[in-house]
Amino acid sequence: MFSIDRLRALAAVATHGSIARAARALHMTPSAVSQQLAKLEREAGHPLLQPHGRSVRLTHAGRVLAGHADRLIAQLASAQADLADLGSEVLGPLRIGGVGSAVRTLLPDALAALAAEHPRLTPTVVDGEAVDLLPRLIDGELDLLLVESWTTRPLAVPEGVTLRTLIGEEVYVALSAHHPLAGRSTIDLAAHADLRALADTAWACCPPGTEPHDILVQTLRTRGVEPDIRYLLADHLTQLALVSRNVAASLTPAMSRRPAPPDVRFLATRPALRRDIRAAWLARAQSPPVRACLRAIAAAVATAVPEVPEVPDGDGDGEEG
Repeated sequence: MFSIDRLRALAAVATHGSIARAARALHMTPSAVSQQLAKLEREAGHPLLQPHGRSVRLTHAGRVLAGHADRLIAQLASAQADLADLGSEVLGPLRIGGVGSAVRTLLPDALAALAAEHPRLTPTVVDGEAVDLLPRLIDGELDLLLVESWTTRPLAVPEGVTLRTLIGEEVYVALSAHHPLAGRSTIDLAAHADLRALADTAWACCPPGTEPHDILVQTLRTRGVEPDIRYLLADHLTQLALVSRNVAASLTPAMSRRPAPPDVRFLATRPALRRDIRAAWLARAQSPPVRACLRAIAAAVATAVPEVPEVPDGDGDGEEG
């Protein structure tokens, strides 16, 4: 019979890539982790680790057992959470990270509900992009993430991270009312004239390395257009302030359209650009606070995304809405 603590040590090494980092995540000393792994190797009857430079990596047997360990730890965490939910008060810290639009749109109502239902729960929130937040989740610095996943670029997460789609939404090209394409209802990404107009437009976008930046570049570059990105701004509403003055265009998810300046038009693309907002947490670390927050967010989702603003009268493309 394998010890769950030893399996936890193996899973931590598989996740973090070294005994030292696994020890920090488990709040143990490296020597204690090494002892647990040595005992687990004897129980398994196979070498589980092999030297790799100044560190170690898992053998084939180690990877097989680590996969089982992840599933067992996740099941144990789920069982513990189910028991904790039975009449127990939800309390303690809950560390949340999320992309700005999801934090702004989904979390306020959820946090208000949590404060009313679980007054001894103490949530904290930090905004950021998945590329920065996922390592903090893996290292145990955060408990729950709200991250984005695009249909043309699905979010990849490490083994042991659970994803749940919270809401899907369309992404629009935001243009000034004075832009040549502003009277349209859609932009055809296969039409030469539309692409030429986008090539002649400056863009405001999130910084390089973020999903929105990569999506904008991928969407246009694969169609032969190199986007003229002049303004690197993490906040969608700041981008829209430039759009309203006909300084730039931007890609704007549905939940980031409000509040928008009056001189901004939102055009759907053909084919459609879409993204999902997903919750992410460590399967082995699901806790009553995480579960309570997921329930509160689910209740907030129904009213999260407003209707698309009406397109003003003009020379549309003839397509019915």
